[in-house]
Amino acid sequence: MDRKTAIVTGGSSGIGKETALALTLLGIKVYELSRRESAAEGITHISCDVTDEKAVNDAVKKVYDEAGRIDILINCAGFGISGAVEYTELSQAKLQFDVNFFGTVNVSRAVIPYMREKGCGRIVNISSVAAVAHIPFQTYYSASKAAVESYSFALHNEISPFGISVTAIQPGDISTGFTDARTKSFEGDDIYCGRISRSVEGMEKDERKGMSAQTAGKYIAKISVKKKVKPVYAIGFTYKFLCILCKIFPSSVRNGIVGMLYAK
Repeated sequence: MDRKTAIVTGGSSGIGKETALALTLLGIKVYELSRRESAAEGITHISCDVTDEKAVNDAVKKVYDEAGRIDILINCAGFGISGAVEYTELSQAKLQFDVNFFGTVNVSRAVIPYMREKGCGRIVNISSVAAVAHIPFQTYYSASKAAVESYSFALHNEISPFGISVTAIQPGDISTGFTDARTKSFEGDDIYCGRISRSVEGMEKDERKGMSAQTAGKYIAKISVKKKVKPVYAIGFTYKFLCILCKIFPSSVRNGIVGMLYAK
């Protein structure tokens, strides 16, 4: 019997890499798509920028031609920017959406025809707790992840009749290179009375003490092979509880609490 095949974007480091490694331990053939070369044993690297639609289509076709099937797609590629909306260049905001949201769209669109033809498949999109607990001074990141989540819910209803399921996963604070790779701007911090730098420093402190990428990767891999999935999952009890509170509390209360934590 042919081995199941998975594509993981952003699989050269962090959560993406650990997810890809966890999938190989489940006996799944894994291809990782990223701009950087990855030397992880048992994983096939394909150089690909998820914002380049042609490169994505070519990469997905290469996987299908080699493996003869695509069973799982995990969209992990992404990065973060921070700074005050007032001072963030629109080009940076657009790049944030190009990678985090439209990168997810590009790869999903490329794999859906192959999954539809086979009559089954699983698409896992990496969102964030920031999609529901919207982080000030990381506004565009929060918005891009909220877009990923809305997209996942709606896409599932479009393609589930073809046997394809879609789910979103919300990591919280994870200790990875994502923190150091964040594009930060402190322009206007004096006008904002130091709130920009305090917010970002607090968030990064929490991230560095957060869950390991390996633990998150194992969780994502486990969800990707479940027989049935829910529309969205948060990783870890603390963040599951937080997401429940975000649903229960009135929006003004929820936003007020987040503001006290990250906008003072």
